[in-house]
Amino acid sequence: MINKQAKIAIIGGGVAGASAALYFGTLGLNVTLFEKEPTLVSGPPFCHLHAGGNLYREISDAQCVTLLKQSIDFLRFYPYIVDYRPTVIALPTTDKSTPDALLPRLQLLRREYETLIAHDKENEVLGRAEEYYKIYSKEKIETLKNKEIVQTPTTCDEWMIPVAKHIDFKKVQFPLIMVQEYGLNLFRLAAGTLLTLEALDDVTLHTKSIVHNVQKNHDLDGWDISFIQENKSQTQHFDYLINAAGFRTGKIDDLLGAPCKAMVEFKAAYVSHCDTFDGTKFPEIIFHGERGTPQGMGQFTPYPHGYFQLHGMTKEITLYEDGLVANTLVSCQPKLGQNFIEKIENDWTKEETEQRTTAAIKHLSQYIPSFSNAKVGSKPLFGAQQIPGDDPTLRVAEVSFPRKRYARCEIVKVSSVLDMIDAIAKEFVKLRFIKSEVVGKRECIEQVNLDETILRQRAEAIAKKRAYPVALANRNILSPHL
Repeated sequence: MINKQAKIAIIGGGVAGASAALYFGTLGLNVTLFEKEPTLVSGPPFCHLHAGGNLYREISDAQCVTLLKQSIDFLRFYPYIVDYRPTVIALPTTDKSTPDALLPRLQLLRREYETLIAHDKENEVLGRAEEYYKIYSKEKIETLKNKEIVQTPTTCDEWMIPVAKHIDFKKVQFPLIMVQEYGLNLFRLAAGTLLTLEALDDVTLHTKSIVHNVQKNHDLDGWDISFIQENKSQTQHFDYLINAAGFRTGKIDDLLGAPCKAMVEFKAAYVSHCDTFDGTKFPEIIFHGERGTPQGMGQFTPYPHGYFQLHGMTKEITLYEDGLVANTLVSCQPKLGQNFIEKIENDWTKEETEQRTTAAIKHLSQYIPSFSNAKVGSKPLFGAQQIPGDDPTLRVAEVSFPRKRYARCEIVKVSSVLDMIDAIAKEFVKLRFIKSEVVGKRECIEQVNLDETILRQRAEAIAKKRAYPVALANRNILSPHL
């Protein structure tokens, strides 16, 4: 069933690389993962499933349906990183559209969810299909405003109470819409994949290692990979190469002479703290807006102990001038400005952290006035992301195969990772590394039974090591059937 002699190299330990190593290593393939950082999943920030793409009005219905399917698959594969709290979607009064314009897509997604559940009952991970979304009129919100905040919310109405109490009715259009779109915890994924890979006999994990050369081995029909670890250079042969190097993917393409067309975008999210807000009782709130304008989309993502992750799709907050660059005719690697590289490889200045976090707080306080007394919670969450092709609005992509025995990971959203793995698995079938019946069969993967206490402690340790509040490694463990 498995060719244990086949040696698989994976360059990059982000979501794509770590997940591929976990999946194929658990199957029994001989996997070596190279990661330049001391821990895994240290790339650009993510904080939710995108279960239906409701955060992005500009993408197609087809992309939204794909995101829904991928999110369900991802949630089932990584249940320990999911924060089971819903998301509220609000349209500001300044927005050109209306909440009613969102309904056809929501109805489509609910039907698709019903179909997925009918096909496999285990797909019912976003609650009941008929409750995939719920509409709240102004009258209903005014009623909820007078209710007491529930210590452990479990219903849509209970989650909506703090929104009703804090949102400025004059700044948003009604109705508001609540969607079963859940949170994802970056630090728990980093901890869980690390713990699992450390326990797998068939996986060799090389952290703090840098791949500096890749050569085609024509005699052995594979790749000779040279890397530096602990100041020593060594070269090993592999039968297949998976490039999961994230925004540095183009550097590996250049070594291989692979054809390419890609962009890289610098991304940041801002960590704030508010003593008067309890994140365990808030849903996520999305305020739609036009990207790149002063009224760009705002995201209000709750964590325990008063911490909130903030996005503002404006040039003063999340978006950066010259933060989106494309590859050139002479190199597959899009070249970010040195100021971005400084942030990625070294750190943020205190001044810029204060400036942009304060701008994010101000942006969200337009709609949540009582949040205006929030302060900087820590340095931002940040990184650079590869986007294949030339469309910066692309949200669904998985993988390409520009050379023989070479896969280039191209995920844009973390939930795409399992479709990526399935595509690579089909290539492994052609090479007779695995049997065809393994492809897409999640039940073949027996993940290590992670102890919750050990997982939480490792996640908190990773957050602390990266200079973030340990609260960002925590989640609300609630029933998914809200």
